Amino acid sequence: MAGEVRRQMIEGAVQLLARRGLQGTSFSEVLELTGAPRGSVYHHFPGGKDELVGAAVDTAVAQVVAFLDRKEGAPAVEVAEHFFTAWRLLLTRSGFQAGCALVAVAVATDSQELLDRTAAAFDAWRLRLAELLERGGLPPAAATSFAAVLLAASEGAVVICRARRSLEPFEKVTAHLLDQIRAASNGTG
Repeated sequence: MAGEVRRQMIEGAVQLLARRGLQGTSFSEVLELTGAPRGSVYHHFPGGKDELVGAAVDTAVAQVVAFLDRKEGAPAVEVAEHFFTAWRLLLTRSGFQAGCALVAVAVATDSQELLDRTAAAFDAWRLRLAELLERGGLPPAAATSFAAVLLAASEGAVVICRARRSLEPFEKVTAHLLDQIRAASNGTG
């Protein structure tokens, strides 16, 4: 039961980071969202908010990697489409209220430890994308390059979409990058 409460609090923090940013992710907000007892805060996170946010970063990484792993062995363009699908669903299901929990931490933390942890999280996403793109038929250098571009472009598009309350910027970025990946994939065949 105690592990379940901790897990719920961490998942609640991921949601709040994506919707409200780092400043809007307080213990009070997490408790309200999850219904966890107040006493569980320092029982599960004696290191305070940074410990909770760090655990949320780790959880967000694991969630995205698990999502990406569903396309293990698929052609590179399917891997990219799958990656974009995750962002599209996040935007539409949240009514353009949610973005990336990692971005929320990266742009607002004063903690070098959290910043380093977030950088490592982005690296984990990028490296897993590169592996899947390479297994999907892209040459290693192209897979590495596309992974970085997919991540950076989708993150930027998500931010713009949230501001505009429209998928248009995201769809333009997606179409352009998918065309480039198709061209690169055809060049390897």
